[in-house]
Amino acid sequence: MRRQAGFTIIELVVVIALLGILAAVALPRFIDVTDDAHRASVQGSAGGLSAAVVLVKAQAVVDNVGAAGTVTIDGVDITINANRYPVSATAADVAITAANCVDVWDSVLQGSAPTVAIAAGSDYLVTAATTICTYTYQRDLPTVRTIAYNTANGEVTVTQ
Repeated sequence: MRRQAGFTIIELVVVIALLGILAAVALPRFIDVTDDAHRASVQGSAGGLSAAVVLVKAQAVVDNVGAAGTVTIDGVDITINANRYPVSATAADVAITAANCVDVWDSVLQGSAPTVAIAAGSDYLVTAATTICTYTYQRDLPTVRTIAYNTANGEVTVTQ
């Protein structure tokens, strides 16, 4: 009787067919990874901003700081509005400006926070209207992903 040394052609065909089926099923799951990464980046930034806004309000309540007062967190002075939400690092303007929105982002987020600016060239482009700061994600254009921070009620929303 002869000993078999190796695989038969049928075994090889079955293995190749299984690998082909797995590749056909699994490949589409990995094609759109970039889009998922951009979405997660925006959601993470929004979550960080939302948490920071709540922490500023909590510190204002604990310190009993009133309207247009200043809260100090980690050595950074943050000006709050009548509802105790951050509006700027420098002034408690009634009408929020894009510069105020940049100040809020830079003062409440720390470390490796994404960059924001009024002009192009940063991670987020900032615009302002009445009490809402809008941060538009620039790394995935033409897809529009935004974070909106309402200084009147502290609400942070994401649009993707």
